[in-house]
Amino acid sequence: MFRTMLLPANEQRPVVDIFVEGRRISAREGETIAAALLNAGIVPFRRTPVSGQPRAPLCLMGVCFECLVEVDGAQNVQSCMVRVNAGMQVGLPTGARRAGDGK
Repeated sequence: MFRTMLLPANEQRPVVDIFVEGRRISAREGETIAAALLNAGIVPFRRTPVSGQPRAPLCLMGVCFECLVEVDGAQNVQSCMVRVNAGMQVGLPTGARRAGDGK
């Protein structure tokens, strides 16, 4: 199970909204996309292109590449390495990367 640390009220960062597959979720400003998705109970993040097996973050430090998502149209973004921004659009990829979408 994943849980972020609870900070005292005076140390908590503001809440922002991001959109995952069109669904609004709340996240703390400055936390990673992976943390926001896990806090919202969104698992798996993607499925493998060959076998369709579910994938979710393993290391949360940019090594395993199991947390890949789409962010504002950019494919294969490591969600554990990118901080949330208000209004961010996050997609949960299925299948292989689309050729020609070189954002």
